[in-house]
Amino acid sequence: MSRSIGILIYPGFELLDAAGPISAVGTGNVSDPGAYSISVLARKPGLVASDSGAALHAVALSRAPLDTLIVSGGVDWRVPARCVKTMTWFKSAARNARRVASVCTGAFVLAEAGLLNGRQATTHWAHSDELARWFPRVRVDAERIFTHKGKVWTSAGVSAGIDLALALIGEDLGEDIARRTAQELVVYYRRPGGQSQFSALVEMDRQDGRFAKLLSWMRLHLSEPLTVDRLADQAAMSPRHFSRAFTAETGFTPAKAVERLRVEAARALVESSSEPIDHIADAVGFTDAERMRRAFVRAFGQPPQALRRAARGAGVTRH
Repeated sequence: MSRSIGILIYPGFELLDAAGPISAVGTGNVSDPGAYSISVLARKPGLVASDSGAALHAVALSRAPLDTLIVSGGVDWRVPARCVKTMTWFKSAARNARRVASVCTGAFVLAEAGLLNGRQATTHWAHSDELARWFPRVRVDAERIFTHKGKVWTSAGVSAGIDLALALIGEDLGEDIARRTAQELVVYYRRPGGQSQFSALVEMDRQDGRFAKLLSWMRLHLSEPLTVDRLADQAAMSPRHFSRAFTAETGFTPAKAVERLRVEAARALVESSSEPIDHIADAVGFTDAERMRRAFVRAFGQPPQALRRAARGAGVTRH
């Protein structure tokens, strides 16, 4: 059985928001030939220019039922959301589709159609405040890569659309095919939906990147003691000079940096697995669950158990 996937685009759409899911679904067809049929849809058929100027060829909006309807983000969500013809079609197509999904600011289109009222949803972090302001009935979570509740899925910007598509493929065709698809695309398999859009490594790796290798090494050795002396030795610096230089460049003391990396790694495990909390605490170097709990409260304002319950309530995929 071939599942029809429709990608809604419009002038100024973000190219990767559409191309990422298209490539993922197309690659899934290699492992399971004929599993999906893909169509790119727009109010005006023909070439539709993206925000980069590159264009995709779209067919006209159709009354043919879709298995999955995905809305691309773009430079201005009002283009589709304020178009009466587009929204009339979209509401009908969404009502009849098995699944409806958005990438980046495509969430605004779902919100305009009323599909996100009372639901937890995500979008690119830079647009999360705007989504909450325009649609106060939507419970916006600016950190998640994607959310899933019932038939409605939302995802953060650009590359998160690939994570979303892999999750859809996993739901349809099984995890083995989703994993092979990720391998073919040479992307990480598979970031949990609840993983933060923000990366501690990106935030701390500043200026000339002097400590980039050290930060990566730290993340690979979180379960081990990471004292200032050991970090300084790894950086080939004296402990005192290392502490000053590291703090000046990254904005974090060595101890805070270690905690930040550990709490980020722990949160991904807490939200994406059923592993006992104390096992996770040990795996990432917190040594005991209470110490990790205090770090979670400092970082996120909630203990690990609360974040796990919230992730399961949002339908985050667990592995």
